Formats: sequence, structure tokens, C-alpha cells
Amino acid sequence: MTAEILARYFHFIGVFTWVATLVAEWLLLKPTLSRVEIQRLARIDSVYGLSAIVVVGMGLALWLGVGKPAEFYSGNWIFQLKISLAVLVGLLSIYPTVFFLRHRKPHDDPSPIAIPPLVRRLVVLELVLMAIIPLLATLMAAGLGRF
Repeated sequence: MTAEILARYFHFIGVFTWVATLVAEWLLLKPTLSRVEIQRLARIDSVYGLSAIVVVGMGLALWLGVGKPAEFYSGNWIFQLKISLAVLVGLLSIYPTVFFLRHRKPHDDPSPIAIPPLVRRLVVLELVLMAIIPLLATLMAAGLGRF
């Protein structure tokens, strides 16, 4: 029981951190950014990545170990959709992450860096998908979606 409680707690903390860092990225993104601002975004994005790892790790623990029987989750199309959306969010985050990492290094050129509109669009799409995931979790917890 204690392992399940801890796994759920860290899963929730991971989700909250994941969403908070994504919101921070969205709020800080502008059409052009200085290297210092991109460095800040890269640090936030690294927390984003770590929180996603915590969410996945604790989610797997709950699914396959300490939570309800695995069949409760595996046999639920809502759970499968929830996992698919989380994976999609992770995949959508690759381009912004690579962009931040490529441009975070100090450079002799102090001019601002133009942020591709795709970076902001991907962050917004991630936020929209992340807003759907808790609804799916709620529906699943209510017992809906079982095959």
C-alpha cells in the first residue's frame, strides 16, 4: 500500500511539474530571444524532460507493479488513448528541445535569435494535448473504457 501511495504521489508531482514547465516555456517564448533567454528555456526544458521521466517511471510502476492489476489498465481503450497522447506530447517536444539545445551556447554574436513559429505552435499543441490527458484519467478512474 505504501509503495502504491508513493508511486501515485510522485506520478502526480511529475505531471504537475511537466505541465508547469510547459506553461513556463509557452509564457517565455517570443518571436526573438537572447542567448540568455534560450539558456533559461533550455534549463526549463531539462526539468520538463526529467518530470516526463518521473511520470513515465511511476506510471509504469502503477501499471505493471504496485497499482491495480495490469489488466485494469491494459484492457481500457481510454488508458491506451491517454498513453498515446502522452507519447505524442513527448514526440512533439523533440523539435523545441533540439532548438533550445542548439542555440543555448554563448556566442560572439549578441543579436537576438529568431524563434521558428513551429516551436511555439508545438508547445501550444503540447499544452492542448496535456489538457486532455487528465480528463481521460478521470474517465478511466470512473471505470469507463473497459473492453
